[in-house]
Amino acid sequence: MAFNALLVEKDDTGKTHASVTSLQDDQLPEGDVTVAVEYSTVNYKDGLCIGPGGGLVRSYPHVPGIDFAGTVETSDDPRYAPGDRVVLTGWRVGEAHWGGYAQKARVKADWLVPLPEGLSTRQAMAVGTAGFTAMLAVMALEAHHLRPGDGPVLVTGAAGGVGSVAVALLAHLGHEVAAVTGRPETEAYLRDLGASQIVPRDMLNETVKRPLESEIWAGCIDAVGGAMLARVLGQMKYRCSVAAVGLAGGAALPATVIPFLLRGVNLLGIDSVLQPYENRLQAWDRIARDLPMDKLEAMIRPATLSDLPQLGADILAGQVQGRVVVDVNA
Repeated sequence: MAFNALLVEKDDTGKTHASVTSLQDDQLPEGDVTVAVEYSTVNYKDGLCIGPGGGLVRSYPHVPGIDFAGTVETSDDPRYAPGDRVVLTGWRVGEAHWGGYAQKARVKADWLVPLPEGLSTRQAMAVGTAGFTAMLAVMALEAHHLRPGDGPVLVTGAAGGVGSVAVALLAHLGHEVAAVTGRPETEAYLRDLGASQIVPRDMLNETVKRPLESEIWAGCIDAVGGAMLARVLGQMKYRCSVAAVGLAGGAALPATVIPFLLRGVNLLGIDSVLQPYENRLQAWDRIARDLPMDKLEAMIRPATLSDLPQLGADILAGQVQGRVVVDVNA
């Protein structure tokens, strides 16, 4: 049967072109489970895969979309049956394997997670990889003894996808949240999500020679990396932790080991792509329980498949606020 998908093709000159195209079931890749996709979302990786590929796409033509949520249509795996609601993030789906920017997807059963009770497929994609990563970061900070009342928790890149969900989660869990943004127009949005303090990006962008500054932050979820992460490490309280989730500000880390040696600071790397199944279940259950759905709704920007080429360019330019929810059937 025919279904619509955003198909990215590469011409003889090496340029890529993305357009909504009608495909057939027999064109889907191999997999154990076929899912009738209902919603997807837009992440930085999606912007790369819609556009030049960023080295992520293995072969063309290609269907991007690293996240999707929907209902099982057919299954060769006993863990899933037709009608089951499922969510997928990671596993290089949408990069090396066809993804969720289509009305149907076929994937390995091991890559799927049952959708928690009380969470709709639309809400799951308002969360997506960004929110899933934010929850993993919160869980990592909690595992390293972060508790409400310890002091302010910093969120860098706060108006982006990971940052928006991180702010809402931390505030709902009782933390004092300081949100870093370079866009003054997002202040009201961030305060509505629960931020009690807005930190202008310029205050942390400037590199200082001192390896240690005054102890300020009880925790940090960092989506920026680079010089900002180096600066934040020198401002962490004794034995407190930074969960690193992104590199919007660069992959280099111009830091010293002094914060680790003299203050026992922890730098925690957060990977969402290859997380074990049990961790995924725990994170999605926590999302369903701890993420305030009214705050999640405030982040949502609706979109359709035909909007994706422009949205891909926008997210690469840092012009997407909150969470885009793509209705693939609209």
